[in-house]
Amino acid sequence: MESVTTDPYLWLEDITGDDALEWVRKHNDPTLERFGGERFERMRAEALEVLDTDSRIPYVRRRGEYLYNFWRDAEHPRGLWRRTTLDSYRTDNPDWDVLIDVDELARADDTNWVWAGAEVLEPDYSLALIELSRGGADATVVREFDMTTRKFVADGFTLPEAKTSVTWQDRDTVLVGTDFGPGSLTDSGYPRVVKRWRRGQPLQYAETLFEGEPGDVSVGCSYDTTTGRLLITRSFDFFNRNRYELRGDELIEIPVPTDAGISVHREWLLVRPRTDWTVGTTTYPAGSLVAANYDEFLAGTAQLQLVFAPDAHSSLENYAWTRDRLVLATLVDVVSHVAVVTPGEWRHTEIPGLPSNTSTVLVDVDEHGDEMFIDASTFDNPSRLLWGRAGGEVTEIKRAPSFFDASDIEVNQHFVASADGTMIPYFVVGHKGSDGPGPTLLGGYGGFEVSNTPGYSGVLGRLWLSRGGTYVLANIRGGGEYGPTWHTQAMRENRHLVYEDFAAVAKDLVDRGITTVAQLGAQGGSNGGLLMGVMLTRYPELFGALVCSVPLLDMRRFHLLLAGASWMAEYGDPDNPNDWEFISKYSPYQNISADRRYPPILITTSTRDDRVHPGHARKMTAALEAAGHEVYYYENIEGGHAGAADNAQTAFRSALIYEFLWSMLS
Repeated sequence: MESVTTDPYLWLEDITGDDALEWVRKHNDPTLERFGGERFERMRAEALEVLDTDSRIPYVRRRGEYLYNFWRDAEHPRGLWRRTTLDSYRTDNPDWDVLIDVDELARADDTNWVWAGAEVLEPDYSLALIELSRGGADATVVREFDMTTRKFVADGFTLPEAKTSVTWQDRDTVLVGTDFGPGSLTDSGYPRVVKRWRRGQPLQYAETLFEGEPGDVSVGCSYDTTTGRLLITRSFDFFNRNRYELRGDELIEIPVPTDAGISVHREWLLVRPRTDWTVGTTTYPAGSLVAANYDEFLAGTAQLQLVFAPDAHSSLENYAWTRDRLVLATLVDVVSHVAVVTPGEWRHTEIPGLPSNTSTVLVDVDEHGDEMFIDASTFDNPSRLLWGRAGGEVTEIKRAPSFFDASDIEVNQHFVASADGTMIPYFVVGHKGSDGPGPTLLGGYGGFEVSNTPGYSGVLGRLWLSRGGTYVLANIRGGGEYGPTWHTQAMRENRHLVYEDFAAVAKDLVDRGITTVAQLGAQGGSNGGLLMGVMLTRYPELFGALVCSVPLLDMRRFHLLLAGASWMAEYGDPDNPNDWEFISKYSPYQNISADRRYPPILITTSTRDDRVHPGHARKMTAALEAAGHEVYYYENIEGGHAGAADNAQTAFRSALIYEFLWSMLS
């Protein structure tokens, strides 16, 4: 097995080392010189207008009597945490009550704060635990905030920077997993220990509730104020976990499959197995949804009931509880459907007023009431925000503006056989009456059961479609578009299926005359960045250009870098010779060839990405340069795993990517 000491670019893994950052600067500058011209500046301005416009929908979350929203615009680039009432929200100009101005806070603290969320105390919503990130990293600081005085609580619950999980039990008690000192984190850098921390108590004296193992991914804790249930989750790999209820000092295991998703709501337990689950003489297929009375299930006396059963074309995408009903979002050949289900009889009812043939997202479902906010959009129609009560009709209360002329846009879905014969769907967003092949951008992800569904993007529309480009979304295996088996069949030693699927779509686009190899670009980030790395090194003859963002690329060392150890369930363990045998066949960093012709590639990352190590992108760029390939590099000093910390950075990154693509493909 290759020794890591033979890696000539290992020094680029020193994230903030002087030599490494000097290398970054020397690579950023030529990229900006090459692509930072007049068209880039126009596209940056167009993207920023989309991101900053006041006519965007301010998406909200119900907390008690108020609707809460986090908002960024040109005047407030770091954002405002604010709230309003439903009646006010339904007007054209809601009266927003600002609770926290993050720009003002950043100036006062002289720190580049990025909003990371708020955990609000229920049921009186008088206190909040505010999470703030330096530069967009996953690690956050936590500060207690008084919702009445609008001030941070002096000597309140405060935690230093770490990958923390924290939730309220009551106004004087929180449940916390964080960096408690040596040995308290997993090998992946997440909490291994959860504690009960009482007000005024030094953190080191907090009561330990549960400890996982160092090799686990993480341990977490939640509390339901309506039932008093305290639930603990031990994730021993990315897809498998043990669940417990803590009653007094007794830890009671919830005996569901470790790979299943669960929901506990009032008297109900919902279970979504990722592999077939046999109970008695009944087998519930992977991707189904099964219900039981929670207490009866723990007692072993429950009668299980099937709420949803998948088939060859349909899958369960998401679900959420109102107080008395269940809202189900499903996909049928990657087209969305939403229904309301009545517990007990588990009868499905279509929602009146919900538009058909749209991508629908459950924005907010009030688990303490009956309110629903649902977003509906298509590739060529901007979002409509629909509001209603579970069991009733939904009506449009907000509509996003159109950011590009879609009058000549047409959307078609095609299917192509992959190398093993599996039919892979993909959407083509093109132009009516197109008289031949043209610049085409192919997007994909293919991992972690993440579904890629159709939806409106003003930035994509303005910077690509409105300039005559065609966009393609590939629904390759590894995702969740057809349920968990669409993902599990492409894990570990079967990872090659992901890449064969994407390559099949790329070939089909050329065969159909939609584009040519020279005009076909592809883009992906994170796991999708790994996809781009494999396309570069295994299928370079299929593409005219590639964009690879915040990527995994060195699969020999991914498990040793930041959160990488948590993904071994997806990819395998490089230290296991049997696993390295199949990983080594596709790992981009180890498969660079100086003899094959590669398409030009733009690789982007962020110094502050503490999930996927920027060393992947740096080392791949250096190795490609040494092999004589055309590679461009840009690293944002901020931005975390999203690659950008505010709208201006997002607009900059978008303009850079699309300028690169237009330069290479047209």
